[in-house]
Amino acid sequence: MFFNAQKSGKLPEDNNVTWRGDSCLKDGQSSLHDLSGGYYDAGDAVKFNFPAAFSMTLLSWSVIEYSAKYDAAGELGHVRDTIKWGADYLLKTFNSTADTIDALVAQVGSAATAPGSSQPNDQYCWMRPEEIDYARPVVECQSCPDLAAEMAAALAAASIVFKDDRAYSRKLLHGATTVWNFASDRAGSTSYSPPGSDASEFYNSTRYYDELLWGGSWMYLATGNSSYLHRVIDSNLAKQAGAFSAGKDHGVFSWDNKLPGAQLLMSRLWLFLSPGYPYEDMLRTFQSQTSIIMCSYLPVFKSFNRTKGGLIQLNHGMPQPLQYVANAAFLASVYSDYLEAADTPGWNCGPDFYSVDVLRSFATTQIEYILGENPLKMSYVVGYGENFPKRVHHRGASIPKKGGDRGCTGGWRWRDSKAPNPNVIAGAMVAGPDRHDGFKDVRKNRNYTEATLAGNAGLVAALVALSGDDHGLDKNTMFSAVPSMFPSPPPPPAPWKPV
Repeated sequence: MFFNAQKSGKLPEDNNVTWRGDSCLKDGQSSLHDLSGGYYDAGDAVKFNFPAAFSMTLLSWSVIEYSAKYDAAGELGHVRDTIKWGADYLLKTFNSTADTIDALVAQVGSAATAPGSSQPNDQYCWMRPEEIDYARPVVECQSCPDLAAEMAAALAAASIVFKDDRAYSRKLLHGATTVWNFASDRAGSTSYSPPGSDASEFYNSTRYYDELLWGGSWMYLATGNSSYLHRVIDSNLAKQAGAFSAGKDHGVFSWDNKLPGAQLLMSRLWLFLSPGYPYEDMLRTFQSQTSIIMCSYLPVFKSFNRTKGGLIQLNHGMPQPLQYVANAAFLASVYSDYLEAADTPGWNCGPDFYSVDVLRSFATTQIEYILGENPLKMSYVVGYGENFPKRVHHRGASIPKKGGDRGCTGGWRWRDSKAPNPNVIAGAMVAGPDRHDGFKDVRKNRNYTEATLAGNAGLVAALVALSGDDHGLDKNTMFSAVPSMFPSPPPPPAPWKPV
């Protein structure tokens, strides 16, 4: 439901969020492009391609693995529509029918607010998206391998989700190939988020090698073209992506750090297909690294602090922790399911063996914390349980639908109000508690009450992975385009006949 509330553009009739309507239909007209559609990132109306593309990749991954679980919950059609809405917008942000491009759109809208500035934009103004009347700039990039590789991952993963629609799947894959080539040709250049940009403040990319590893993994899985796999198993690329280092964010999967996701995808390839030379050494290394990451999530190893209530501090006590927790719960659930599906009862952390149940228990307890099993008995998912945030940092949810055009600053009275939001943004996982399990249900404090696309994608993925009584994993759809990794055996000799 949260994704329905974040849709921009001309809304479908079945969008099912009564307080939302068509908005920002003229996006892109200043640059002679139709950039309507897509998703607003969070509580404002900016459309950032970097976290949005990651969100679509993550949702597609969860559908590829657990389509039967989505179907059992009656949500398969909904999540496919959610992915298609995002993928269709990404295809608008570059010339997706061309084979080569020299630029792509990184952002629509502006969140920059200089001290003392009263320039109307998506940060300064507090307006329903339907009422926005100020200029919404389009930010393009000509050198952004991180953004382009993430967009390639999103489109490639979606092409697997929609493989039952051959024409649309091919369209997605062609776009993925085009934007991947753009990324690959610009390896060694600058990030999509230069200093001083909106992106550097809100979604700064710290490196791009992890996106190349992640994007290359998805391109291989979507095409079966071994050239992508050879790129992924290049130990130099893995080293540049941080696979052999142990920094503070090692194992922390997020919109900025795709390395743990890529390592897990390649672990899947190793566990289920067991390819030989020249792939086996690096794939085995990726699985070993994934196992170490899973060990780091367990309390016994103290790799990460925990709050007294038990929430793992993957972002080291900084604000907005839940998005990282949800992502880790998804990875842990998926890896436990991979092991179980491969008839492997667990994994080793040094000399000690741990069962898949331990990993699943970690994921379950973290998600249960988010859903209300915490010292405050607060559900951090809006609309779930008896006690959940009522003052979400969200312009559309905080302003009544009716009442005329309030203008840029007319909405400030709702922003500053202590009253609950008039509109319930159901399904939104907010930023979360502080490192002391404390939480302030204050609309102006986005570090507690803002919900984001990327955070909610991780939550949906973790919830579907943990649902049901068994792993419910689809082992084969992920490999539907992957050819046999061994030479075909020769035909048996003809039956012997006496001369």
